Amino acid sequence: MKIAMSGATGFIGGHLAKAFEKKGWTMIPLGRKDFERDTTLPGKIDGADVVVNLAGANVAARWTEAYKKIIYDSRIETTKKIVAALGGAREKPRLFFSTSAVGIYDTKDSHTEEDRHYADDFLGRVAQDWEREALKAADAGVRTVIFRFGIVLGPDGGALGKMLIPFKLGLGGVIGSGEQPFSWVHIDDLVRAFFAVIENSTYEGIYNLTAPRPTTNRGLTKALGRALLRPTFMRIPPFVLRLQFGEGADILLKGQSVLPKRLQESGFTFAFTEIQEAIDDLVKKK
Repeated sequence: MKIAMSGATGFIGGHLAKAFEKKGWTMIPLGRKDFERDTTLPGKIDGADVVVNLAGANVAARWTEAYKKIIYDSRIETTKKIVAALGGAREKPRLFFSTSAVGIYDTKDSHTEEDRHYADDFLGRVAQDWEREALKAADAGVRTVIFRFGIVLGPDGGALGKMLIPFKLGLGGVIGSGEQPFSWVHIDDLVRAFFAVIENSTYEGIYNLTAPRPTTNRGLTKALGRALLRPTFMRIPPFVLRLQFGEGADILLKGQSVLPKRLQESGFTFAFTEIQEAIDDLVKKK
C-alpha cells in the first residue's frame, strides 16, 4: 500500500509513519516544497492508496495577526491544494484522511458529532473552514474521513512532552481555574483508529477522536503528579499566559468536553479510557 502524507515529520505524523512502515507500506511524504510547486503535488498523490493530511502550523504560540494568517493558511490552503490534486488524479486514492480539532465546538456542555454548537472564535472558524474544504474530496469520489483530534498524549512530544520537565521538577500545577474540560487521546489509540478506518470501508465522514472519558486540567495535573510522584501545588495564573501567548492563551484557559460517539458506534474500542491509566503508560515509556 502507498500512503501519501503531509505533516509526516511532526509528532503525530512520525508515529503514523512508523506504524505504516512496520506494515511494509510505502510512505510518500508531502513536504512544503510540494505545496509551493503546483507540479509535484499531483504526481505524488496520483496512484497513492491513501492520502493523510496532517499539515498545520503550531497553535501553541503567540497569536499576532501575521501568525494567525499562518495558522489559517497552513490548514485551509494546503487542504485546498490536496483536494484539487485528488480531483485531478488519473488514479484516485481510495481514502482521504483530513484532520480537525475539538476546538471547533464551544465550551458549553459535552459534544458528540451530532452537535452543531460551534465556537465563534478564531480556532472555531479555522476548524469549520478546514473541514469544509476537506469534505470537497468526497465530491470528487474519494472516501473521506475527518478526525477531530482531542489533545494527543504521547511519550515523546505534543502537550505531554512540554509538561514533563516542570512536573518532574515539582513545578507542575493547574492552569487557571483547572476546571476547564480536557478532551484527550492516547497516541496508540489514535494510530489504531487510523488503521481501523483504512481496513474498514464503512467508516466515512466526521469522527471525534477523543477518549470516551474526558477529564479537566486539574484531572490531568493530578494524574501526572501521581505518575511522577511529584507535588502539584503550583498554579499558573491566566495573566501569565496572556502575557506570553496573547489570544492564543485561550487554548490553555478554555476547553471542550467531547465524546467519540461515532467511533464507538462503529465498533472501535479504546485501549485507554481513563486519564490516569494513559498517563501511567506514557510515563513508563518515556
